[in-house]
Amino acid sequence: MSNMKDTAIIMPVFNEVKTLEKVLAKVLTLEPREIIIVDDGSTDGTRDLLKGINDTRCKIVFHSENKGKGAAIITAMQYVSAPIVTIQDADLEYNPDELKDLAAPIMQNKAEVVYGSRFLKPAMKNIYIRYRLGNWFLSKLISVLFRTEITDSYTCYKVFKTSVLKELDLKSRRFEIEAEFTVKILKKGIKILEIPIDYNPRRLEEGKKIGWLDGIKGIITIFKYSL
Repeated sequence: MSNMKDTAIIMPVFNEVKTLEKVLAKVLTLEPREIIIVDDGSTDGTRDLLKGINDTRCKIVFHSENKGKGAAIITAMQYVSAPIVTIQDADLEYNPDELKDLAAPIMQNKAEVVYGSRFLKPAMKNIYIRYRLGNWFLSKLISVLFRTEITDSYTCYKVFKTSVLKELDLKSRRFEIEAEFTVKILKKGIKILEIPIDYNPRRLEEGKKIGWLDGIKGIITIFKYSL
């Protein structure tokens, strides 16, 4: 396993007071160079929790209102200084321990962009069928347009050379940023390396936020940036 001393971890946060401390504790054990946490207008006590964090590796930024995951990532990018950057949601759906394996090919100069694919695993439990089908459709649409094979375009676990990410000129404010990432990377002719990861999806009643409207926005985004 590789260390994460050359990696920045971006954490967009919105109303995750129940899970944030556990996720952050796991992320800190990876010993990244920096963690940029953007609170996206939380109203459930998350902001108070964040104000109590005094670890020097953590840069915490507050949005005055909810602007969306994409907006939070764009804000965080202003503070990234490490040569590698990745994204970690503030829930427990993804296992931070796997970030080391995802960052390794970039550290070894074998890739510029690595995605952790939930769909390369032989079985994934408990995921809503509409989410599986929605992700499959968006990923397949991108694959057809760019004559490649992407299995999980909407994965949270995307790892980039920071120089590549900063060149993308990201615009999307909400979940459609996942489509924008992928389309703009492929349009630059950069190959996306996919590595299998585990996934523990939470239920809607546990706070899952992405919905069907985000899928429609994703389709529009794919065509917008493909043309």
